[in-house]
Amino acid sequence: MSNLNLHHLRLFRAVAREGNLTDAARSLNISQSAVSTQIRTLEAALGHDLFDRVGRTLQLTEAGRIALDHADEIFRAADHLTATLDRAEGQRRVLRIGALATLSRNFQMRFLEPLLGRDDVEVVLRSGTQESLLRRLEALSLDVVLTNLVPARDAGSPYLVRRLDEQPVSLVGTPARRSSGGVEQLLADNPLILPTPETALRAGFDAMVDRMGIVPRIAAEGDDMAMLRLLARADVGLAVIPPIVVKGELESGILVELERLTGITEVFFAVTMRRRFPNPLIKDVLP
Repeated sequence: MSNLNLHHLRLFRAVAREGNLTDAARSLNISQSAVSTQIRTLEAALGHDLFDRVGRTLQLTEAGRIALDHADEIFRAADHLTATLDRAEGQRRVLRIGALATLSRNFQMRFLEPLLGRDDVEVVLRSGTQESLLRRLEALSLDVVLTNLVPARDAGSPYLVRRLDEQPVSLVGTPARRSSGGVEQLLADNPLILPTPETALRAGFDAMVDRMGIVPRIAAEGDDMAMLRLLARADVGLAVIPPIVVKGELESGILVELERLTGITEVFFAVTMRRRFPNPLIKDVLP
């Protein structure tokens, strides 16, 4: 294992990306034989074959796929180390942000406002599940995770959770669905577009209609706020949604906020890690 080094891993990633030695050697500007020799050295160090030859191409073995995942994490960590410990004056800085795939895009844009238009900052955005984003945060490939789900924490948890915002939730629909009745009448008369049952927002809504004694007519369910917005625009029904999600449609009049749902809100959080050298850009978005 002492022979394992970043140079071997860099060659390995190039071969995995290109699928053959010739193209990998060309991209690295070294000889094909040198690439082949270094790959064999890496395989010997790891004790596993990393590629299977299929025709003229090289395909990753199961061990190869595992090695590639770890190699990617290693190079991301190396990039982060360099950026953190060797910041030259005026150097372009990078903030890596992960956001829950279902999170409001409008909220994300508002979070990014302090950085937008700055020549010295590059913003890298990643979306995914809560589990995958927190793994990336722990692996130092993300600086902050935006979510509306509080991660499980205990005394040994490495996470720092900051409450960013709390948004009201409303019944939103096309102007044709306006009614002189209140919330209960709207719920009784219209099909509904709802978040999926596992969301905190849906739990609050279900408790509300249960107290009212109303059995809602569900036209559609979704865990993607962007899709709920499109369904509301298509007049499939009334959407139970934070107005920030449909800010543009409300301003243009395509959709209207019919009634505010008292007692139901969506809370947004920023999750970071306890780190000795935190990214200084975090202070710009989390004052």
